[in-house]
Amino acid sequence: MEISELTAAEERVWRAFPRGESVDLREDPDEDTADGGGWGPGRTVRARVLRALLLDGPRHDGEIASLNLAGARITGRLDLQYATIDHPLRLRHCHFDEAPRCDGARLRELNLSESVLPGLTAHALHVDGVLRMTRTRCHGTVRLGGARVTGSLYLESAEVAAPEEEHPVLQLNQAAIGGDLRAPGLRTHGQTRLNGAVIAGSVNLCEARLNHPGQGALDAQTLSVGGDMLVRHAEVRGWTGLRGARVAGRLDLSYTLLSNPGSPALRAGSTTIGELWLRKGPPMDGSLDLRRAQLEVLLLEPESVPEEVRLAGLTYTSLTPHASAEYRLPMLERERDGYVPHAYEQLTAAYRRTGDDHAARLVQLAKQRRHRRTLPWYGRVWGLVQDVAVGYGFRPLRAAGWLLSLLALGSAAFALHHPQPLNAGEAPPFHPVFYTLDLLLPVISFGQDSAFAPRGGYQVLAYVLVLTGWILATTVVAGVTRTVSRQ
Repeated sequence: MEISELTAAEERVWRAFPRGESVDLREDPDEDTADGGGWGPGRTVRARVLRALLLDGPRHDGEIASLNLAGARITGRLDLQYATIDHPLRLRHCHFDEAPRCDGARLRELNLSESVLPGLTAHALHVDGVLRMTRTRCHGTVRLGGARVTGSLYLESAEVAAPEEEHPVLQLNQAAIGGDLRAPGLRTHGQTRLNGAVIAGSVNLCEARLNHPGQGALDAQTLSVGGDMLVRHAEVRGWTGLRGARVAGRLDLSYTLLSNPGSPALRAGSTTIGELWLRKGPPMDGSLDLRRAQLEVLLLEPESVPEEVRLAGLTYTSLTPHASAEYRLPMLERERDGYVPHAYEQLTAAYRRTGDDHAARLVQLAKQRRHRRTLPWYGRVWGLVQDVAVGYGFRPLRAAGWLLSLLALGSAAFALHHPQPLNAGEAPPFHPVFYTLDLLLPVISFGQDSAFAPRGGYQVLAYVLVLTGWILATTVVAGVTRTVSRQ
């Protein structure tokens, strides 16, 4: 392209390129780039001029060429598909009439910060440095699926929206980012897709607003994050999908609203996460799915737990903050799949690791009571007997209380009315306390019960004592057996 074919604005860009100088066409640093469609010829640069400059522009020995343009209206489509460009490409505060195309391109750096675009198509883009879209506004889909960025991707306070039929609006599926994904304050209207992406550093979505009500707002299935994933003080309206994701550090959802009424708000089944933080935010509006998740630390405040959870197969090493069993148990009652023994065992193990054996016993007692509801009527009756008698073996002092009460009752009754001896000449002296003990204790014998035979109502009392003794003995043995087997 001959320089004589260029407009005055294009000539400035052309002459600045080989020296790596910046060209700023803005009239006011505070102007709104969204008004760029009305900028005149003095601020208009054709996309084909930029393309020619990047592919075959002038070079000066001893200078590092770069395209650094701000405040321009770029007309036509900037088409860099499959191009290899060794110069930084910085188009800041620019207004694009058409969505750029960079499929398969290899760039040194791409900076579209604070620009306004009708979209961006850049499948399999390779950026050897950083990709910046800070405060960029896109009124169409941003397609970065399969992109490779050796540095970091910056989307701070960016906004991406598209017509309803164009979803997902922000596509980063299968992308590989060698640094961080920094997107605090990101605004999306439609689905953000990160499934299969690999991010070597951390993900920052603090104060983000991701909106796709009733559908997937953040689809990050099988996402791999080498550091932390921070989603603090954010709002996500629509489901968040993390099934199969791996976060080496902390997944922090503190102070965040997750809303998907009537359906799962957080789908995190089969995830592997160092620490999961769910705290200080409003109650999740929708259900919580943590089935088969593997966590080192689960920081969960019951106030953040929704009315419906799915916890089958969830494993965690540590549960914080430390709270009483009465505080934690209502969460297990909200299990959508009904009685899930594994959830109670995990909570019990967490308490035992902190040395809180009392809380562990309460969880096991709650487990037995929850299990009782699943049994047929005769199983429920026998379970109720064990619960009332000895608290399923977790309250052994209750059995002692029953025994002492029955011993006092029987001793008083038989002291007032001695039973008749079976053989008057051979019977030992009658002792009401030891006679009652003989009736209550099925194994120990003091020789009293075999020598005397009560009659009438006292015979009925003797039968009741024998039957109650057997029930107490059986429930104690069953409870001790369960306790020993768990140890």
